Amino acid sequence: MTSLNRRSFLRKSALGAAAVTWSARSWSQVKSANEDVRLAVIGFGGRGKDHLGGLSKLPGVRIAGLCDVDEAILKAEAEKRPGTETHTDLRRLLESKNIDAVSIATPNHWHALAAIWAIQAGKDVYLEKPVSHNVWEGRKIVEAARKYGKIVQTGTQSRSSFAIRQAVEWVQKGNLGKILVSRGLCYKPRRSIGKVDGPQPIPAGLDYDLWCGPALKLPLMRKRLHYDWHWDFNTGNGDLGNQGIHQMDIARWFLGEHELSPRVMSIGGRLGYIDDGNTPNTQVVWHGYSKAPLIFEVRGLPRSQAQQNDKDWNSSMDKFLGGSVAVIVHCEGGHVLVPNYSSAIAFDNEGKQIQKWDGAEDHYGNFLKAVRSRDPKDLNADILEGHLSSALCHTGNVSYRLGKEGSPDAIREQIGSDKDLAESYGRMVEHLAANGIHVAKAGEQLRLGAMLKMDPKAEKFRGSREANELLARPYRKPYVVPAKV
Repeated sequence: MTSLNRRSFLRKSALGAAAVTWSARSWSQVKSANEDVRLAVIGFGGRGKDHLGGLSKLPGVRIAGLCDVDEAILKAEAEKRPGTETHTDLRRLLESKNIDAVSIATPNHWHALAAIWAIQAGKDVYLEKPVSHNVWEGRKIVEAARKYGKIVQTGTQSRSSFAIRQAVEWVQKGNLGKILVSRGLCYKPRRSIGKVDGPQPIPAGLDYDLWCGPALKLPLMRKRLHYDWHWDFNTGNGDLGNQGIHQMDIARWFLGEHELSPRVMSIGGRLGYIDDGNTPNTQVVWHGYSKAPLIFEVRGLPRSQAQQNDKDWNSSMDKFLGGSVAVIVHCEGGHVLVPNYSSAIAFDNEGKQIQKWDGAEDHYGNFLKAVRSRDPKDLNADILEGHLSSALCHTGNVSYRLGKEGSPDAIREQIGSDKDLAESYGRMVEHLAANGIHVAKAGEQLRLGAMLKMDPKAEKFRGSREANELLARPYRKPYVVPAKV
């Protein structure tokens, strides 16, 4: 290490170590309903753009801070908002006494630590989904929110739909009889991200150490640093934890479950292309709740091999009972389809529509309402709800990551007599065959995940050291999610 690099490293290390000891008191907090809420957005290369647009439209909200580790992204946004406080390091932003609340739209691996540091620094938090990169750190955000009395909203917009809420209540009152299966679908187009021959250059003007933060600092082994981090388990959670968290949350909402599932298993693979991603583009996750199973299906390939040549895959994806990115609640007397974030439709067993609900309030507005009232009960998507639904995605991925390629016979044997899981698996096999992928063929086999048992109250697996290790992760100093918040 050169003397210049060593001095830089020591300066950054000292800066980082000093920055994570926050005052327990609230530096800035809205004192009355008449005060402006001074809000900062952290990360706006993707979802953060929606945060900026949605939050800035609300009356009584002032975008007072901007933070992004990519200087080019930060500069482009700052030019639109002259005079706004700007930072590339979120620790410097959190020191500011001119910020009341933050919205966080960083990559997933930063969600928990950024939220906990913000809470400890006295800020209220709007946190993008999934709220965590793993189960353990999600629970730590809940503990921090409760300890410091902060308002923490999860970015699952469907929770602010009064239509979906009414549909949930209608189903739970037994209007369609007993729930048989609550099913989430994420049939969303995901093309190959390409294959590189070696480490790629880091974008100019970006502190890669800070970007990696709590994740392992590995060479960049894909074409794009931004967005494609979703498809690397070091930083993302695949589409199960990207788009799928929305539908997972709605499916759990209908079941009325407030703990993790006692059993979980996943079957899937990254099939149809060979690229630098390692998360599945095809997956079925089964959560064995006692009342009824929650089954989740991910498909990133189109309807068939012929559609793979289509320029736009959005109109080429499979549908099941009218949904592609949706929730379907199967009941004795029919089913309910939730096709988006703000509506639901009930059908009887003959497929006749018998009820429909529409409408939602503004999810950002709901957050601001709770910031002003100082009552977490005003939140439609309190951090605990976000933690539980995010954790269901994580435990499904734990099963997948512990799995091995399995023959169709081995998979059917593990599925056993569960007809609902067998039906989902059968349709997945048909979907892959339509794309020219035959799961009995070497090199195209699905990964059969471990059947894992969990203690839902402790949020730990029973009898699997390997699985419990994947409930958390090793952290790099100073980017350490604290065991004691």
